[in-house]
Amino acid sequence: MKNGSRTRGTGGSLVFTGCGATSAMPGAPQAGGRRRHVTVGGRRVTTVDVHAHCVVPEALALMGRGADEQQFPDLDEVGPKRIGEMDRQGVDIEALSINPFWYRAERDLAAELVRIQNERLAEMCARYPDRFVAFASVALQFPELAVEQLVHGVKKQGLRGAAVGASCAGDEFSDPKFHPFWAKAEELGVLIFIHPQSTPDLAKRFRGNGWLANTIGNPLDTTICLSHLIFEGTLDRFPGLKICAAHGGGYLPSYAPRSDHPCRVAPWHCNPEIRLKKKPTEYLRTMYYDTLVFTSEMLRHLAAEVGSGQLVIGTDHPIPWHQDPVTHIMEAPGFTDDERRAMLGETAAKLLGIPA
Repeated sequence: MKNGSRTRGTGGSLVFTGCGATSAMPGAPQAGGRRRHVTVGGRRVTTVDVHAHCVVPEALALMGRGADEQQFPDLDEVGPKRIGEMDRQGVDIEALSINPFWYRAERDLAAELVRIQNERLAEMCARYPDRFVAFASVALQFPELAVEQLVHGVKKQGLRGAAVGASCAGDEFSDPKFHPFWAKAEELGVLIFIHPQSTPDLAKRFRGNGWLANTIGNPLDTTICLSHLIFEGTLDRFPGLKICAAHGGGYLPSYAPRSDHPCRVAPWHCNPEIRLKKKPTEYLRTMYYDTLVFTSEMLRHLAAEVGSGQLVIGTDHPIPWHQDPVTHIMEAPGFTDDERRAMLGETAAKLLGIPA
């Protein structure tokens, strides 16, 4: 998008074919299943979902937790059943991730838990290489260990980056102790997927009807995280860092211009030793965001603030926040065919190292 103007594309289509999943593993959907293929401007698009959840019961058990406490499926279910759901949605490839619940675990426990999870994720991706990639889990409470886990996951296990929370055991990611992790992620050129964990400080106010700990807490958690990375100069220190924020980046893109004014209006609330290289809003265009923003108008506004080239599909699978995430992009007015293809899969494929 240039200068805020858009050109309507020539349109796309969603095609149900007789092809089953391309994996030949036992139990995979067989020929005759209805797989939804996406074309834009007459060209087939490989759709890539960056926001898809699972859990590993063995790892949960180490923390004394059961899979029944989670909304997410056992990784063993992320096979034929999951592929069938993806086929119906029109999603060709999912990037699997596990929301961190181990940030307060002691070192040996955290190391073992991450080892189990990353091994299982790598095994799943090897079993269905044309349908799944995955983000490594890392124990960020021990940044030097997280660096080792990231390197091993990427270089030895074929994982495509790391999935992290929006803070770690009460510490913001802009804290200098996390700099080694950001430096290694930048060096490796891999994507870091930020998924919020609500905002525990506000737990009392979130009580009551409406699941506010998630409905409000999750987008707020991401908003705070990204704001600290901007204002504390972390993104200046690591300009090549590739970050993707869940849920459209939380509330930040919806009210971004306010961030350009606090240090002018109230300079005593800003650190004079931190001199940002850009306006705060300009950093938004250096990060990536999923498209889980529900309406065409919200998608249009998000693209206007951050650039359509920074957007990737996020389904939150298997949580049914949006009934049809692919059609959400296909039918939003005002995007060109090139923009739709980028959002549907081309941008994510580049970020995740998925061959065209």
